[in-house]
Amino acid sequence: MNRVCLLYLAWIMIVPSDLGAEAGWKPAVAGYPFAFPRDHGSHPQQKIEWWYYTGHLQTDEGRQFGYQLTFFRIGVAPNPPLSSPWAVRDLWMTHLAISDIQKSTHHHDDRLNRAGPGFAGAAADHLKVWNEDWTATQSATGKGPMVLTAKNTEIRLSLELQTGKPPVFHGKEGLSQKGAQEGNASHYYSLTRMPTAGTLTIKGERFKVSGESWMDHEFGTSFLEPTQRGWDWLSIQLVDGRELMLFQLRKADGSADPHTAGTLVSADGTKQPLNSNDFKLTPGDKRWTSPATQGSYPMTWQIEIPREQLRLTVSAVFPEQEMTASSSPGLHYWEGVVSAQGDQSGKPLSGKGYLEMTGYGGAAMSRWFSPPGSK
Repeated sequence: MNRVCLLYLAWIMIVPSDLGAEAGWKPAVAGYPFAFPRDHGSHPQQKIEWWYYTGHLQTDEGRQFGYQLTFFRIGVAPNPPLSSPWAVRDLWMTHLAISDIQKSTHHHDDRLNRAGPGFAGAAADHLKVWNEDWTATQSATGKGPMVLTAKNTEIRLSLELQTGKPPVFHGKEGLSQKGAQEGNASHYYSLTRMPTAGTLTIKGERFKVSGESWMDHEFGTSFLEPTQRGWDWLSIQLVDGRELMLFQLRKADGSADPHTAGTLVSADGTKQPLNSNDFKLTPGDKRWTSPATQGSYPMTWQIEIPREQLRLTVSAVFPEQEMTASSSPGLHYWEGVVSAQGDQSGKPLSGKGYLEMTGYGGAAMSRWFSPPGSK
């Protein structure tokens, strides 16, 4: 299938319709029993799924980089009318990015495929996800590292990620509610501090690197409601061994949706759920306007968690870290490396993280992630 046909299918998928496309997909509801390595694999009964890897890496000489490798599976038809490997059940979209912090440059690429005769896909019983030769894999037993590989003519990554801390299940037993309607949710877990080593290549220059990564895996059928324009998501690895994940769902008027939530993970891996009343996530005045999309993104954020007496200022390490996906027009977002500085109970606290901001330009993200037929 050529790129034009794939883009047409993506357009059909993102534009709300009344064609009953939701029928046959299973919503995310309470009571799902997580088990590994099975749940590192694909969940084809759900319509939307992603495996999201970000990380902070450096050379022995101290040269610093951030990276993102994300595999998206977006369902088109749970039971295609044609029994053929060429029938389009799912679209597979993958995003790759490397942020060169020393040079303040952001290199990115993307791919869009259907499964076809092996173009893209995922195993259902362990981690094996691929889009052509871009892959995220682990042994079928779930032992050993997760291995990430991806390249184009300009950039390449080859990384091994150790599991590190045990999985963190967000929300209530891994059910992360995103809206008032039942089913507008995801099954969501993270591996929040994964020791990482391997190589990065940028324009022919190869770097041996090590550091730490973060993996998010979510799967469900409808994530957002029509009134929700986008979200702001943060993952922060604090120097004291804790991690913080926050997401803020934004309504069309810019206010925060009450289903905004997060998780604070202790050094020993225990979690503390956070709801919208437990924290404040406030954009600063400094903004960057993308010359490519005209999206205007906050470059600083203030985090306050009063009951923890914790305050952080999160800042982009450089502005130009927007992902503009050529394979999916209209789907662009800012995803990049940030630093965190602040205090807890008066004691200095710092960390490093990744920030994702969506819905600041183009169509609302609810066009992608709310049920077809929603108005």
